Amino acid sequence: MGDNNAKDDVENGGGFGLWTEQVEEAVSDVDRTMSFTRTYQQPPRHKVEEYPAMQTLLLAYQSLGVVYGDLGTSPVNVFSSTRLTNLTEEDLLGTLSLIIWTLTSLVLIKYVFIVLDANDHGEGGTFALYSYICRHINIRSKFSIRNTRLESDEDMTYYSRGSPLRTRTRKFLETNPTAQNFLTILVLLGTCMVIGDGALTPATCVLSALQGIQSRSSKITQDHVVWISVVLLVALFAFQHCGTSKVGFSFSPIMLLWFVTNVSIGTYNIIKYHPSILKAVSPHYIVKFFSRNTKTAWDLLGAVFLSITGAEAMFADLGHFNKRAIQLGFSFVVYPALILTYAGETAYLVKHPEKISDAYYSSLPDPVYWPMFVISTLAAVVASQSMISASFSIVKQSLTLGCFPRVNIIHTSSKHEGQVYSPEINYFLMILTVGLVVGFKGGVELANAYGVVVIWVMIITTFLTTLVMLVIWKTNILLILGFFLPYMLIESIFMTSLLNKIPQGGWVPFAISAFFLIIMLSWTYGRSKKSAYEAERKMSTRELDEMLSSSNVYRTPGICFFFTDLVNGIPPIIRHYIQNTNSVRETMVIITVRTLPIKTVLPEERFNVGKLGLAGVYRCLVQFGYKDSQDMKEDAYVNSVMAKLQEHVDNMNEKQRIQSAAQKGIVFVIGRTILKANQGNGMLARFTIDYLYRFLQKNSRAAVSTLEIPPERTLQIGMLYEI
Repeated sequence: MGDNNAKDDVENGGGFGLWTEQVEEAVSDVDRTMSFTRTYQQPPRHKVEEYPAMQTLLLAYQSLGVVYGDLGTSPVNVFSSTRLTNLTEEDLLGTLSLIIWTLTSLVLIKYVFIVLDANDHGEGGTFALYSYICRHINIRSKFSIRNTRLESDEDMTYYSRGSPLRTRTRKFLETNPTAQNFLTILVLLGTCMVIGDGALTPATCVLSALQGIQSRSSKITQDHVVWISVVLLVALFAFQHCGTSKVGFSFSPIMLLWFVTNVSIGTYNIIKYHPSILKAVSPHYIVKFFSRNTKTAWDLLGAVFLSITGAEAMFADLGHFNKRAIQLGFSFVVYPALILTYAGETAYLVKHPEKISDAYYSSLPDPVYWPMFVISTLAAVVASQSMISASFSIVKQSLTLGCFPRVNIIHTSSKHEGQVYSPEINYFLMILTVGLVVGFKGGVELANAYGVVVIWVMIITTFLTTLVMLVIWKTNILLILGFFLPYMLIESIFMTSLLNKIPQGGWVPFAISAFFLIIMLSWTYGRSKKSAYEAERKMSTRELDEMLSSSNVYRTPGICFFFTDLVNGIPPIIRHYIQNTNSVRETMVIITVRTLPIKTVLPEERFNVGKLGLAGVYRCLVQFGYKDSQDMKEDAYVNSVMAKLQEHVDNMNEKQRIQSAAQKGIVFVIGRTILKANQGNGMLARFTIDYLYRFLQKNSRAAVSTLEIPPERTLQIGMLYEI
């Protein structure tokens, strides 16, 4: 559903893509006098990237070791979490039927064949859905996530235009700030929950696998299990810097072996214990189970939901691979392997219902127990990978939309833009995960915490995907209702069952999510106030001309490159600079740097220049791809900017003045702003700006930190924004 529409949307005009944190949009309308002049011919339109069949198969194989670890190892936990007593064959058939139809409806149909289509230039997750929606809905409320557009983007090879479709829903969202703020909070909440799950998943998966050894040796205590888990987790996080591709190649053989052995054992158990167990595919066993058990069956839903934890990683990790690879991996390997594994466990439990507390390991034939224990432990380590990779992707998207403190994002592949690694996020997750393992010592509280927030992520994804169908895909309203109502009902029922776990440890992921939500809300609020301040106080061309024409301002020889993240207009810090120094270089170039979601920017599209007012003042937009070197130390960079400026200038005297200025010295000026809340703000606003935002700003990377600027020619100018 929506595949053809989504594809046409990208080819014929889907959106403007994602930019990095260097770009800050003014809240007010574009100052037309500051707009960039197009200095190049229109290139061919962007086409959807097609992957060769062999490359898609290779990516599908790699996805086994990155995307499906958590979902693939779920058979270890599900039955042991049910806590059912006095089991009958009908109860087990009903439980298996619930698992089969939960996997089929919520994962195979919803995620694999519907949600994966709602991607933003190959990126998945709640932020990608938000960005995809923002390419069609102009969201401009004061608290909304940044979404910057430039007219010049329409001529770039990566750009595609927005759909002209205007619906009542779109008009409502564009004109209702409350709805926009609700959408923003919803997206931030879903994102924080995925990051929180990224810390909880490694802790739970590794502990669950290692605890199986205690059933075979009384000498192995819980403390031994905890510290072995810590060692494995530290090794896992230390391996992340190698990148998704190497991690995938290393982990994929483990997961492939895991699926193959589980299919073999599951088939063996089916044949030996209950050959007709697959009759549970009939949903009438679910009806019979609920009619017979009622409250017990409802409580069981929390355990059944563990069978699909990790499904959200398929969408969040999309940028590391591609849609077709993930669809192939799940449909032809993961899905059938999981069905047979659960069927094998159920067949064993029909004959040995007393073993349900340790169902997976008990169902293993004795000759293969220890080999399977080793494989399951390795698979549990791999299971942690899906949410770690998802966290990297989500933080990258958060940075792109300006609602997360700036951290280092390293692209680990020159072929796939979505394969990223963040050292700060990696080590923060490692500390958090180890802290959870040691703090809870693998107790029941940690097990109860697992999967509780995932259902909320799924509900948010259902809501946002419905919005995509309504506003972008132009889907028939009956099909939209056929998607929204059943899935919202099913997921709400699961959610009510999972709420029971909150007092018993389920509060942990909510606490982690709340921590990240405070960070993101504080940063987003601070950035929005900064944007509003700059938009209200930005300089006009006339004001700049008057200041430069004053007899008190001295035009010193040489060139000044003044870096700013304000795209439209002249930032107030330039007024501050001129007023306090009474001097400006004879040639001043106001530079804004941004990184586009492509490997490299064509040389003719690297610089976009324009003239501002009096002679000697220019504007330059510098655009990089994610693998382009941002080295500005060499003379080649300066010469390129000078050449582009000279191309733009018609006056021969002005061309000579630019060339002469370059020979008299160059200085790079970086503006740094500090926010301070005035007394007119409420106590919460003052605390957010003066403490939370300022702390985050001091401890995050500078907006131009990726640029290689010669330090001996760099000057930093500070300004206090009292907002």
